[in-house]
Amino acid sequence: MTWTLLAALVLALGVAALAAFARRRELARMQAGVVERQRAVRNGAHQAQLSQPVIDLSRCLGCGACVAACPEERVLDLVHGQAVVVNGGRCVGHAACERECPVGAITVTLANLEQRRDVPVLTPALEAPHAPGLFLAGEVTAHALIKTAIEHGARVAREVATRCASPAPALPSGDAPLDLCIVGAGPAGLACALEAKKHGLRFVVIDQASELGGTVAKYPRRKLVITQPVELPLYGALKQTSYTKEELIALWQSIARQHELPIRGGCTLESVQRYDDGFVLATTSGELRARHVCMAVGRRGAPNRLGVVGEELEKVSYGLLDAHSYAGRRVLVVGGGDSAVEAAVALAEQPGAEVTLSYRRAEFFRLRGRNEQRLREALDAGRLQVVLDSDVRAIGAEHVELEVRRADGPQRRQLANDEVFVLAGGAPPFPLLERAGVSFDPTQRQAAPPAPEHGAGLGQALAAGFGFALATLAWVAWHYDYYGAPAELRALDPRHSELRPGRGLGLALGLIATALIAVNLLYLARRAQRWGVTFGSLKTWMTSHVATGVLALLCALVHAGMTTRDSVGGHALWALAALLVTGAIGRYFYAWLPRAANGRELELEEVHEQLAHMGEQWDKSQRGFVDEVRRELSELVRARQWNSSFFGRVLALLGGQRELRRRLAALANAGRAQGIEAARVDATLALARRAYSTALAAAHLEDLRALLSSWRYLHRWVAVLMLVLLVAHVAYALIYGELFDGGAR
Repeated sequence: MTWTLLAALVLALGVAALAAFARRRELARMQAGVVERQRAVRNGAHQAQLSQPVIDLSRCLGCGACVAACPEERVLDLVHGQAVVVNGGRCVGHAACERECPVGAITVTLANLEQRRDVPVLTPALEAPHAPGLFLAGEVTAHALIKTAIEHGARVAREVATRCASPAPALPSGDAPLDLCIVGAGPAGLACALEAKKHGLRFVVIDQASELGGTVAKYPRRKLVITQPVELPLYGALKQTSYTKEELIALWQSIARQHELPIRGGCTLESVQRYDDGFVLATTSGELRARHVCMAVGRRGAPNRLGVVGEELEKVSYGLLDAHSYAGRRVLVVGGGDSAVEAAVALAEQPGAEVTLSYRRAEFFRLRGRNEQRLREALDAGRLQVVLDSDVRAIGAEHVELEVRRADGPQRRQLANDEVFVLAGGAPPFPLLERAGVSFDPTQRQAAPPAPEHGAGLGQALAAGFGFALATLAWVAWHYDYYGAPAELRALDPRHSELRPGRGLGLALGLIATALIAVNLLYLARRAQRWGVTFGSLKTWMTSHVATGVLALLCALVHAGMTTRDSVGGHALWALAALLVTGAIGRYFYAWLPRAANGRELELEEVHEQLAHMGEQWDKSQRGFVDEVRRELSELVRARQWNSSFFGRVLALLGGQRELRRRLAALANAGRAQGIEAARVDATLALARRAYSTALAAAHLEDLRALLSSWRYLHRWVAVLMLVLLVAHVAYALIYGELFDGGAR
C-alpha cells in the first residue's frame, strides 16, 4: 500500500509539474504574440498594404489550422484559444488560412476598401466600368501573388475571346485593329498572351523592359520566388512549387519562344485613348490600335527619388540585380522594406563589402519573417550597419551625408561611400490609368459581399447522427424479442447465429465500429497536418469526426447485443460512450471563453490607442507624463497578467488594487508637479485604471479557459483508454474466439 501511495504521489507531482511548465510556456508564447501585435499596431504594420486576414471571433474554434497553413511567419497566432492577426503587414494574400478554416471564420480580403484610393474600381471580369474593353490584371489590381496574376491574365484573355466572336471592322487604312493589346510582360501579361494564343486572337505584348518577366525580372539575383501550384495556358501545371528568379524567367522565356508570342520589348506606353470601337495606344515605338487592352503593368512604376544633391551621380542606382559585383565596396542602401533589406543583406555577404542601411523610421515593420531573421543575423555577425531615424541629405563622389534624428535634436553624419542604392518604393502608374478611364474613387466601388456563414458542419453531423440513431432504434425495436431477452436465452433464438457479436451481422457491426473509430481519430492527424494526412477540407473532416463518433457508438451497441458485461469489450463500450459525452461537454465548455478573453484583449488594445492619441494631442513638454503612465501600466499588466501565477492573480484581486492606487497617486503627484491640468491628469489615470482592470479580467478569463480546456485532455485520455481496451478486446476475441470455435467444430 505504501509503495502504491509513493508511486501515485510521484506520478501526480510529475504530471502537475509538467502541466505547470507547459502552462508557463503557453502564457509566454501568448504574451509574445500580444506584444508583437501591440508593436505592429504602433508601427502601422498590423494592417497589410494589400490583402490581409480578417477573423470573426464569434466563429473561430481555435483549432489552429490557419496558423499552421500560413506560409508566412507570425502573421497569425493563437491567443486565448483563438486565432488573432499578429502582424498583418506580412500577409501577401496566399489565403491558405481561409481555405483551411473549417468554419469560415477567416477571410483574406483587401483592407479598408471603403477608404482606399490605390485600388482600381473593376467589374468581376476585371474591366474598368468607365472604359469598356480596358482590363487590368495582376499586381495593379492590388493582388500581389504570382498565382493570382496568372489567373487574372488567363481570365481576361478568355473574356476577350468571348467578345471577339465577330471580326473587327477594318480601319480606313484597310487594316483591322488587334483583338487585344497586352501592356506588361510579367506573369499576368504572359498568361494573358498564352490564353490569347490558345483562342486564336490577334494580339501583341509590349513592355518597357527589354526582357520578359515584369517585376520578377527586377528581383535580386537568386531570389527565391514562391509560385504555389499554378497552371499556365498551353503549358500546364508548373512542375515545382518554388523557383529562383533565374529559373522562373528562363522557364517563361522558353515558353514564349516555343509558342512564338509577339512580345515587343523596350516599348514604353505613353497614353491610351479611346476611339469608336477600341483604343489607340501611343508608345515610344509607334501607334497601336486594339479593340481591347489588358493593363498588366504592376504597381511599382517609376522608383521614388530622394530629391537631394548628388542623386544624379552614376553611383546612385534604384535596383540591385547582382550583389556579387560589389565585393569590397562601401555601399549605402536607402529604404526599409523587404526589397531594401534583401539587397542590404545580400551586399553584406560579399567579401570586403562595408554596407550601411539607412531607414527613415525608428524601427522596421511589414518585413517578412525570413527577411527579419536574415537582417538580425547580419547585424549580430557585424556584417551590416543599420542607421534608423535617418534621411539622406547629400550624396558626394566619395561620401554620403545622413541626418540622424536623436532625442537632443538632429545630427549630421558623414559616411565614406562608393555606391548608393535607393530602394524606397516607387510611384505607381495610377495617373496613366486614370487618364485611360480607370477610376480609383472608393464611392464607385461595389461593397464587398459579407463573408458567407460556412458553419462547422455540426448541424449536418448531428442530423446524420440523429438519423442513424432513429434507424438503430427501429432495428432494435423490430428485434426487441431478441435484444430484450436475457443473454442465456438468446442462444435458443434462431437469429442468434446472425446477431451474436462473433458472427454475421453482429461481427460486421463490430468491425464497422472499429473502422469508424480509426477514421474518427484520423481527424486529429488531418487537423495537425501530420503523417501526410492533408487531403480533403478540414470542415468535412470535422463533420466526419462528429458523425463517425456517433455512428461508431451505435454500431458498437448493436454489436454488443444492447447489453454490457464485466469484460474488456464491455469496458471498451463504456469508454466509447464516455468519449462521446466528454467531447460534447468539452465543446460546450470552451466555446465561449476564448471569445470573452480575446474581447478583453481588444478592449485593452483600444485603451492603449486612446492613451497614445491623448499624448499626441498634448504639448511636447507634457507628453512625458503620458509616456510614464503607459510605462507604469505596461509593467503592472506584465506582472499581473503574464508573469504571475494563478494564485498570484487571485490575490491581485485584493492586494493589486492597493498597489494600483499607490502607483496612480504617485503619477498624479508627478503630473501636478509638471503643471498639467487636473482634468487631464484625471482623464489619463482613469484610462490607466480601466486598462489595468481589463488586463486583470483577461487574465482571469484565460485562467478559467485553461482550467476548462483541461477537459479536452480528459477527452483525449478517455480516447487513449478506449483504444487500449478496444485493442485488448479485439486480441481477446481473435485468440479465445478461435479456440472456442475450433472446439465447437
